[in-house]
Amino acid sequence: MSNSLTPMMEQYVKIKNQYPNEILFYRLGDFYEMFFDDALKASKALGLTLTRRSNKTQDIPMCGVPYHVSETYISKLIEQGFKVAICDQVEDPKLAKNLVKREVTRIVTPGTFTDLNYLNSNENNYLMSIIYSGYNVSISYSDYSTGELFTT
Repeated sequence: MSNSLTPMMEQYVKIKNQYPNEILFYRLGDFYEMFFDDALKASKALGLTLTRRSNKTQDIPMCGVPYHVSETYISKLIEQGFKVAICDQVEDPKLAKNLVKREVTRIVTPGTFTDLNYLNSNENNYLMSIIYSGYNVSISYSDYSTGELFTT
């Protein structure tokens, strides 16, 4: 498969293979693009137009979202139970000699999504810690949307 892919798509596949259970938001300029199965899942979950990228011997399913509104789309995926890996360009494209270097800079899951701008303000958002010490158990939890802290 890799000999039919462009260097950019080979880079995508290599990164995606490291995060098989997440939808990979792959930064291309001012957009985050999703390819292959991720594009199929995300386009359905987000109501995005599914397009195709011609790539030598195959058409690759793709969809994308603008970078500046990506958190809105990430929030919608998280609400539906998906995990998202954010792959950013980690060097200036103008200074890149060949392929722009990219790497995953953040993984967002339903349990780690804490951006209050996108959480439902009508629901509690708890974070819990449990410590075992011999026969003793300590539990501490907080509602990070209200700032309340509870301990036992």
